[in-house]
Amino acid sequence: MKRREFLAAAVASIALVATASPSIAQSSGTTFLVCTGAWSAGWSWKKMHPLMAAGGHRLVTPTYTGLGEREHLASPSNDLETHIQDILAVIKYEDLRDIVLVGHSYGGMVATGVADRARDRITRLVYLDAFVPTDGQSLMDAGPPMARQRMKELAKAGDGWRVPSNPIPPDTSDADVKWISERRLPQSIKCFEQPLKMHGGELSLPRSYIYLTRVAPSDPFRPFAERAKSDRNWRYYELDASHSAHITAPVALTQVLQTIASQPT
Repeated sequence: MKRREFLAAAVASIALVATASPSIAQSSGTTFLVCTGAWSAGWSWKKMHPLMAAGGHRLVTPTYTGLGEREHLASPSNDLETHIQDILAVIKYEDLRDIVLVGHSYGGMVATGVADRARDRITRLVYLDAFVPTDGQSLMDAGPPMARQRMKELAKAGDGWRVPSNPIPPDTSDADVKWISERRLPQSIKCFEQPLKMHGGELSLPRSYIYLTRVAPSDPFRPFAERAKSDRNWRYYELDASHSAHITAPVALTQVLQTIASQPT
């Protein structure tokens, strides 16, 4: 997408939110901090920034070590703990408080670790089509049984230590497919192998799950969605979108995040 075309689309999106979704445009500001999915980075949330800003919100989308504009730091030693520390550093040095922490996909692993270590800074935890691990679980443990072997085979077929990205959802526009394909990077297998280590026990802060219902043939997120839907301690939402809703359905996702932020704690 050309820069001029993207800016025009962003302006149009802001106008759409302001006119068609007054509840977003008139709401009080909230800080949303995103733990992105695997192989991705802050760049992938570009469409969401003008939409969230139109509602008076601050959207912070850091990039993990070894990905995106930090690809020069890619290393076989990068793991889940590396990415948890990345986000904790953003909270510390940006002095973020009263955060709505959003974990997308693999980012659910990261967000759980961050929420455990920064409980006094976070008011809500949102899992967006994400893994919801327990203490001692890795992504490979939390996902389907075949995930571990598949990831190991994919890494072995490449450079031996990184896993290439999953396919892009089929409802993604041609322009976005090109944009994504040029920026996604393989990710260290240690990110998926390392178990999450909780330091403060079970989380008690308000939690929400957003299930994206245009599922892939192999859907690892349904068990987490069903668990959240049946648990009264969770708020549960569904969105008619594929796995990368921040790219394919940014306006609808903005509305859901606005709704979550407006709920009493």
